[in-house]
Amino acid sequence: MLSRNVADGEDGEMMAAAEPGRKPYRGVVVSLGLLCILQAALIIFLCLALYCSYSTSYKCLTEERDTLKRNLSDCDKKTLDLEASFKTLTEERDELKKNLTDSDHSYSTSYKHLTEERDTLKKNLSDCDNKILDLEASFKTLTEERDELKKNLPDFVHYSQQGWVYINGSFYYISSNKKTWNESRTDCLQRGMDLVVVNSEEEQEFINRYQETMWIGLTDSEREGTWKWVDGTPLTTSFWHSGEPNNHNDNEDCVETKFRDKKSWNDADCGIRNSWICEKKMFL
Repeated sequence: MLSRNVADGEDGEMMAAAEPGRKPYRGVVVSLGLLCILQAALIIFLCLALYCSYSTSYKCLTEERDTLKRNLSDCDKKTLDLEASFKTLTEERDELKKNLTDSDHSYSTSYKHLTEERDTLKKNLSDCDNKILDLEASFKTLTEERDELKKNLPDFVHYSQQGWVYINGSFYYISSNKKTWNESRTDCLQRGMDLVVVNSEEEQEFINRYQETMWIGLTDSEREGTWKWVDGTPLTTSFWHSGEPNNHNDNEDCVETKFRDKKSWNDADCGIRNSWICEKKMFL
């Protein structure tokens, strides 16, 4: 017992002797334990944070995926709608092109027809204007002729009652006695007439019907060889007898017509006495 006590006493002394050296190791161990606890807690916290973050991200990604799926579905639907609309628009475009082509052809044809109708109308209008001008001119002429007829009607009645002959726009007076060329013309002038001016073969034949040698209104008294009618017009159509005019005895300046044939003119002395024929133009 004594020895055990002694031993225990020694051990106690040894532990007492070693106590001061053990205190630093104990603090280190405690510190390490605390650090391990803190590390474990930090790991647990980080794990929980990562888990929460992953869960949140997973949820967000899932929502985004669902949203993208919905959007993709909507996009596919819109694509189908767009394709249908594109097809419809393409058909409408083609139809419009066809209609435009038909319209261009129809427009060109219509334009051509309208142009032709316009040109025809212009021509017809021009012809109508010309006809109107012609009608106006004819109307004016007819009006003048009517007024002239109204004016000449009393004279026409007067001359007809006196036995004057009317042929082709002229009254003729055939004398019943004989006078010189100048006296014959004076008589005609006093009657409002003049010696006859022969303008045609028909008029010459009419004069010859009376079978008289008669003075006509032709003379070269102003200039020898230059024959003029009493109205001042030069001689163009003549009915000279063969060998006439010959200015026999240099004193034949007046013209008489005989009834032998159509060509029966003869230049004669203006002082000899003949019948005569007066003429007054009066168109009816």
